[in-house]
Amino acid sequence: MLKHKGKSVTHLVRFAEPGHPADIRVGVLDDEGERLRALPVGSMSELLGRPLTEIRELVAAAAGAPAVPASGAQLLPPLDGRMEVWAAGVTYRRSEEARREESADEDIYARVYHAQRPELFFKSAAWRVVTEGQPIVIRADSPNNVPEPELGLLLTSRGEIAGYLVVDDVSSRSIEGENPLYLPQAKIYQGSCAVSAGVRPVWEIDDPLKLDLSMRILRDGREVFSGRANTGEMNRKPAELVEYLLQDNTYPDGVVLSTGTSIVPELDLGLAEGDVVEIEIGEVGTLRTPVVRGAGKLNRD
Repeated sequence: MLKHKGKSVTHLVRFAEPGHPADIRVGVLDDEGERLRALPVGSMSELLGRPLTEIRELVAAAAGAPAVPASGAQLLPPLDGRMEVWAAGVTYRRSEEARREESADEDIYARVYHAQRPELFFKSAAWRVVTEGQPIVIRADSPNNVPEPELGLLLTSRGEIAGYLVVDDVSSRSIEGENPLYLPQAKIYQGSCAVSAGVRPVWEIDDPLKLDLSMRILRDGREVFSGRANTGEMNRKPAELVEYLLQDNTYPDGVVLSTGTSIVPELDLGLAEGDVVEIEIGEVGTLRTPVVRGAGKLNRD
């Protein structure tokens, strides 16, 4: 978890208690990342069914709750129930340029970048999401695949932003580039969505459009790519994306909305099996995941 000097840092998490892997709780990871305190809810989706003011009160009250050591607990993806992940595309100039470079229909990306309506698409159901240390998948039928580091918004069932997290919108560059109508195959498959284990509460972030992002790709322990950006470069405001996401749609257990990427590797650099992707968003958190090729390589419990 990310630590931030001179500022209170807490993260909402789902975790299995030490020695009790079937006992899954929702709680708060403290500033030092050493202690977990459970919240009086049975699931993340139950928590997100409450008003934001009540969520904040529960988190504040957790300071006096009994703690368990974080070292022995298993941190899980902070999604459950009927929660979904949706994503926005072409919200940064760099993303618009990269999509045009790799696509046979480049004008479509220029048009959506400047359009009033943003591009929004379904990314993953809760049960498909992976987190810190778990493998992300590059498609076996795609020669060029990339990670896409993004700021994620955690929304309550009422559509209030409850917190922020790190999202990796893993994508098949070659499939989407062949035809934009192949977007679902390029984006939605087992192991294509990773999120940080912790969610930074919304009330602890002063401005979500002033956050630094960075990503590294390691291959055999050697850095083969690094990039940096800032959420201030986003062409869309978070509230605008949320407004479109909620139009004629409901999310009774809450939803994560990923806001698009501005860090894109060069065309000749794609992920390979055995790579490790490291993503950090200042004040929000970190995400480190190994890479496997093909969903058949995933461990199935």
